[in-house]
Amino acid sequence: MDRARLDALFSGAGAAAWGQTDYAALLPHMDAAARERADALCPGAGTVLVAAFPYYTPSGPGNLSRYARGRDYHLVLGGALEAVCGKLAEAFPQNRFVPGADNSPLPEREAAWAAGLGLRGRNGLVILPPWGSWVFLGTVLTDLPFDGPAAAPSPGCGNCGRCAAACPGGALREERFDPEKCLSHLTQKKGELSPEQAALLSAHPLAWGCDRCQEVCPYNAAPEATELSPFLEDLVENITPAMVEGATNRSFRAQWGERAFAWRGPAVLRRNLALQNRPKEE
Repeated sequence: MDRARLDALFSGAGAAAWGQTDYAALLPHMDAAARERADALCPGAGTVLVAAFPYYTPSGPGNLSRYARGRDYHLVLGGALEAVCGKLAEAFPQNRFVPGADNSPLPEREAAWAAGLGLRGRNGLVILPPWGSWVFLGTVLTDLPFDGPAAAPSPGCGNCGRCAAACPGGALREERFDPEKCLSHLTQKKGELSPEQAALLSAHPLAWGCDRCQEVCPYNAAPEATELSPFLEDLVENITPAMVEGATNRSFRAQWGERAFAWRGPAVLRRNLALQNRPKEE
């Protein structure tokens, strides 16, 4: 399939940009379990298509990370990529096309960088001007070989260091990213937190996620807003104690299951809100 037709397919699905890379280029970034799962999903896989979907909207202040305020991106991108795969399967019925949106064995950011999409952010995110790093990534794994020259890998962002300096937990200050110091990870972590982690969360303004490294990034100074209605309409900006008080996993997901903050259930959110609302020591 020529690039013009693929441009039309991905654009029609809401993607701002897309690219392709050899599946083999991603193998060094996949462990044995991920490779086994990918091979089961698509035997003989040879190509990965990767697309970026902007989600930034200039909504007001709140205690939810921006990515979680609209409809769950897993659902939105999953539906969009299933439509793309359906069109591809119609054109190539002998081949397999497997969509994925943060739920596949593929390392999506590495796929994007290998495909030449955007820049490699110091904070580990894909930066795609003019939308900045406010993009979701989705992939299509296929056994159909695609012709065309290989893309030049994504360059680095310039490494100004603002994201590392602004990270509340210091997750980016070491040579390697430390998820146990990342507030986006800690707000989603089940079970008890260490005293140091609890203190970080107590001082954090968000009950779910963290946008700090993105907020200080120069590429996000004036990002272009998304045009995708699931990330523009019916936004939830805040989690309140009333939303989680007395809720069971079943009742919470019945009400909020189409939101990205619901997948852990209400217990983690209750803990986060309790930490943030506890009296501060003098």
